[in-house]
Amino acid sequence: MANLLSLNDLTVSEIDEILDRAEQIREMGDAGWFAPNHLLVANLFFEPSTRTRFSFETAEKRLGLQVLNFSSAASSTQKGETLYDTVRTMQAIGAKAVVIRHKKDEYYRELLEGIDVKILNAGDGAGNHPTQALLDLLTIHQEFFAFRGLTVAIIGDLRYSRVARSDAEVLNRLGCQVLLSGPEEWKNEKLPGKYVPVDDAIEAADAVIMLRIQHERHETAMKLTKEEYHDRYGLTRERAERMKPESIIMHPGPVNRGVELDGDLVESAHSRYFKQISNGVVARMAALEWALDLKDGRQASEPERIAEKL
Repeated sequence: MANLLSLNDLTVSEIDEILDRAEQIREMGDAGWFAPNHLLVANLFFEPSTRTRFSFETAEKRLGLQVLNFSSAASSTQKGETLYDTVRTMQAIGAKAVVIRHKKDEYYRELLEGIDVKILNAGDGAGNHPTQALLDLLTIHQEFFAFRGLTVAIIGDLRYSRVARSDAEVLNRLGCQVLLSGPEEWKNEKLPGKYVPVDDAIEAADAVIMLRIQHERHETAMKLTKEEYHDRYGLTRERAERMKPESIIMHPGPVNRGVELDGDLVESAHSRYFKQISNGVVARMAALEWALDLKDGRQASEPERIAEKL
């Protein structure tokens, strides 16, 4: 059993293992291979979420897990309870894992001592989003069957996006050329990759990942109007026409149509936006199996774990 906090903590072999399992789950569809195992998992979301929260919940239920859904607005955090005490409470109730999204970067560091449940990071501030990176990897691999030698462009709010960080780091490790582009004031020099103009990035990329503007993390309001941002940095119809014939468009969501990309492109032949959402369920199923040491939707027995090591 292991935490999933950042893909940087995993070896390439472990990443491959999770991706292979996610693809296997996808191919199996709704076959009755998973069975109730009565393990409790708590979803603790301290920021708004649609895709991540509901795909985690769907993944948990498909694995037969018992799900506790936490609402920070109706919890004791409103009375001053710390994150540590909230997680410790979930542990005392009987949860074996917690899925946490929090506005604080690396919130999980305060939980690494004294907590005996597995932590799956569903997004920490502008830090990491490992399961989003896993589903993005799965989506790219389904198209191109490999990573080494691909060119992936990540465009938009690079400074505040946890998706940008997680994707850029793992894609670089897997042998992709990462191109970065966006407003000068949102550059992130810590990201691995080469900064190029938007048009050059879109024309060269096999996969174009457009990022949502992280308004909630900005200290000052955006200087550009939505229309100006779309014209300068968005994926317009004109830019999309200059993409490679087999290239794909990706977006972590939620999409702001007419801002990060033209509304018509969300469901275009190049787009894999809704495929990413679908892949999010199987990627998170595989991540939960990995973190909880589950076998085909049930917890591995001690004899099975011993046998695997022999």
